[in-house]
Amino acid sequence: MGQPTPATDDGWWRSAVIYQVYVRSFADGDGDGTGDLAGVRARLPYLAELGVDALWCNPWYRSPMKDGGYDVADYRAVDPAFGTLAEAEKLIAEARELGIRTLVDIVPNHVSDQHPWFRAALAGGPERELFHFRPGRGEHGELPPNDWQSEFGGPAWTRLPDGDWYLHLFAPEQPDLNWAHPAVRQEHEDILRFWFERGVAGVRIDSAALLVKHPELPDVTEGRDPHPYVDRDELHDVYRAWRAVADEYGAVFVGEVWLPDAERFARYLRPDELHTAFNFSFMSCPWDAARLRRSIDDTLAEHAPVGAPATWVLCNHDVTRTVTRYGRADTGFDFATKAFGTPTDLALGTRRARAAALLSLALPGVVYVYQGEELGLPEADIPLDRIEDPMHARSGGTDPGRDGCRVPLPWAAGEPHAGFGGEPWLPQPDGWAAYAADRQAEDPGSMLRLYREAVRLRPVFGDGPPTWLPAPDGVLAFARADALCVVNLSDTPVDLPAHSALLLAGGPLDTAGRLPRDTAVWLRA
Repeated sequence: MGQPTPATDDGWWRSAVIYQVYVRSFADGDGDGTGDLAGVRARLPYLAELGVDALWCNPWYRSPMKDGGYDVADYRAVDPAFGTLAEAEKLIAEARELGIRTLVDIVPNHVSDQHPWFRAALAGGPERELFHFRPGRGEHGELPPNDWQSEFGGPAWTRLPDGDWYLHLFAPEQPDLNWAHPAVRQEHEDILRFWFERGVAGVRIDSAALLVKHPELPDVTEGRDPHPYVDRDELHDVYRAWRAVADEYGAVFVGEVWLPDAERFARYLRPDELHTAFNFSFMSCPWDAARLRRSIDDTLAEHAPVGAPATWVLCNHDVTRTVTRYGRADTGFDFATKAFGTPTDLALGTRRARAAALLSLALPGVVYVYQGEELGLPEADIPLDRIEDPMHARSGGTDPGRDGCRVPLPWAAGEPHAGFGGEPWLPQPDGWAAYAADRQAEDPGSMLRLYREAVRLRPVFGDGPPTWLPAPDGVLAFARADALCVVNLSDTPVDLPAHSALLLAGGPLDTAGRLPRDTAVWLRA
């Protein structure tokens, strides 16, 4: 077992570039078609060359995989499909030797229906109190206990043969825990210590605002305030206790907090709670200069009162890939739309994704890069008979699910399965090898080379906030330290502001030295 991280905080997380690893699709080290820890370990030099400060791994715990590992059966064991606990410890240690810290995923809202607690609860044991069991409504209890709906579609309740119902805000295989019970709280604090003692530098908290429920589990009625299960005030006591544990190890948290209220959002980032939380407003913005500027300004304003750094992310394992999203329409698209057959201009999407990468990496705070974004991967169309995401089945087939952004990565153009390993658990599209990392590493104009250079140059922007510069309509221009970032989202080329040197360009300037549409540059002032 690795040594605990010293209880010191050098602030690395305030300006880090963190790479998200969806282990199942990253790299297959044993040839069985499923990504694993051996594959991640083998690709650590790639991540070091990319220049990232940390990697965040999606759940690698023992799981029936009914929701991609977010149905956890044992938090202290690595699923055999991914490897062993000893391999996880080696990965954490080997990454640290390369200057890369490791964050793991914690899923506190629910567990797998195969978790020992839930199995004991079904057998009538006292563990029943660790979940939300209720009698149904209606003359014979045939109706769910309330009107709550699952995030995956349909009722958030499943009825058991004994007549009782249990709560699951996600899939039926993911029963929600009862966070009013002290055993639930103690168990999760123990889980945090377990991984911190193995050298983990931080934790990403899944569905961080959903844990605590109103004790009476009332209906969700129009205008109910506070909400019966979103952003409950009692939740802050949970995270204060977690923060005390993290501070012992110098570890950090990032919360998955989806809240429209800026003041309520900022409460999670107070000095004695979470260190950071994901910024979803920036990710969900259409390709529109005014909307993006407003999102940037609002984000920085939200974080300023609590002294927390902002986070910037373009895509993750739940969201349609950036190239496809930005190639769908000029304005007004929904970032979560995943409709089959949506027309996409991949050339347009790629230009915009390159510009968006430079924009996000020029902003102050933490940047998350989802695996494959640095390769410019588009969303993949998955054959209906190969879709595994439960969102597809729960929606009656109307939602294709999230598998399109989870297709295994292409590493080597000339190898079977584009160098991923064995035949991938999700099919790679025809032509996937064209995006292979080895091919892009040799191409100075590739997306991979752009990301590598941007991460290397990012320190030129210093630590301060952006100062917006005068710019034509549809153009974003700001300065930080002695560097400028200019992004042209207008319909025509624009002149560059006064500068002493061109540091990096997302694409070539035109023959007159102007910045073309859908292109970004970094300049020395």
